[in-house]
Amino acid sequence: MVVGGRKMRIPPLILLLLLLSASAAGMFTAQRDSGAFQAGLRLERALPTKGVRLDHLLARDRARHGRSLLGTSGVVDFPVEGSANPFTFGLYYTRVRLGNPARDYYVQIDTGSDVLWVTCSSCDGCPISSGLNIQLNFYEPDKSSTSTVLTCSDDRCTSALQTGEAVCPSGSSRHACSYSFQYGDGSGTAGYYVYDTIYFDTITGDQQSLNSSAQIVFGCSNSQSGDLTKSDKAVGGILGFGQNGLSVISQLSSAGVAPSVFSHCLSSSDSGGGILVLGEIVEPGIVYTPLVPSQPHYNINLESITVNGQALSIDSSVFTTTDTRGTIVDSGTTLAYLAEQAYGPFVNAIIASVSSSVRSISTSGGNECFVTSSSLDESFPSVTLNFKGSVSMSLKPENYLLQQGIDGDTIIWCIGFQNNKGSEITILGDLVLKDKIVVYDLANQRIGWRNYDCSQSVNVSTSSGRNQFLNTGQFNANGVSHMVCHKLLWTSIGFLFLFLFFL
Repeated sequence: MVVGGRKMRIPPLILLLLLLSASAAGMFTAQRDSGAFQAGLRLERALPTKGVRLDHLLARDRARHGRSLLGTSGVVDFPVEGSANPFTFGLYYTRVRLGNPARDYYVQIDTGSDVLWVTCSSCDGCPISSGLNIQLNFYEPDKSSTSTVLTCSDDRCTSALQTGEAVCPSGSSRHACSYSFQYGDGSGTAGYYVYDTIYFDTITGDQQSLNSSAQIVFGCSNSQSGDLTKSDKAVGGILGFGQNGLSVISQLSSAGVAPSVFSHCLSSSDSGGGILVLGEIVEPGIVYTPLVPSQPHYNINLESITVNGQALSIDSSVFTTTDTRGTIVDSGTTLAYLAEQAYGPFVNAIIASVSSSVRSISTSGGNECFVTSSSLDESFPSVTLNFKGSVSMSLKPENYLLQQGIDGDTIIWCIGFQNNKGSEITILGDLVLKDKIVVYDLANQRIGWRNYDCSQSVNVSTSSGRNQFLNTGQFNANGVSHMVCHKLLWTSIGFLFLFLFFL
């Protein structure tokens, strides 16, 4: 070092400490730049006090399945609240903050669609209040200083046109880039796309909370119809978690805010709850099967079904994925649906395998129902779904049975799997997925799962390989920077003692 034209000799001890300090600073800088920050949103669930009949659940699922699927690195945490009981009709929703100044919007979480849209102030036929005890705000793009309305000439609109996510009049490049989503029950929404800011609570490795944001494209709904107009279960929009480019998971991944993977674990306990994160849950025992490529849904290859260890006599072609058949994982579907050709063999095998303590009863709905004086595990057989890659998903009786009512002092249990009449599509909804970690790994095009107590904490990995620790209902990161600092401190002390010893 030269000071005032004279060379100064730095003592070895000072030089060593300077080198260690520079090393520590470099490690923290690398950690910060490679994504050791996590963004968090809070997920809640609406639970009206009245129960719901099976036909209402079926109608809800039919409406969901009629929807047309439009066509870094941090951990975004959605602490889940609510009950997993399918007869307590509820919606998974979260609060997102959009625009400048920022406002809150309650939007339904939906893995069956791709786009985030919120209700705009000019919306025709949209509810102004909700029976879910949430405030319905209306997005006003002209009052947000960071808002831009996408035009048909925008490259992002051109890309969305190719995937069917957008609509534009021919020869009108200055026209707003529009969309129109239709639902199987006749309800739907239409509007146009805007580009604005979404805000997150960012959690650093040492559990400090910072503000973070990203620019995303989302829909501004100015027209709604059907069930979307009803106030009893009204929300302020829908948050899509599909695979297309305009989905929130795709946009946040591209922006480096979140990895290209998300996971959930839905609890079946009376108190409900669970975990939903943008990140990969890495608990031991998770098995993976590949996603079927080039599909708009989360399709996986179901190969066979066994009941009490015996394979059902079902033609394997029933489960082959095409445009009109295959197996879909959909956490937004309440029940589970079997392709018509698979339903009969499945129900017959269950009936043939129940214990002598089980008594069949008839119901007005035509479902196969039972009462038993023994526990479910003692009364009903185990079921296993076998997938490509020699991996299986084990189902307990509560994963294929529904509590339908009471017969005297005993509970009436009905087969919860429904006959997807006239269809060769199998859908694995919440009935099957509850009490399981489910990982949607879009980067590696695979889905994984394992049975799990969803009231417990989980480990979550970002795409950079760092693990974070998540509690149910509470984001609690064991800070990477804290761990690095702790290890570096003791390493530095060790080097210092060695240096002094050899002086």
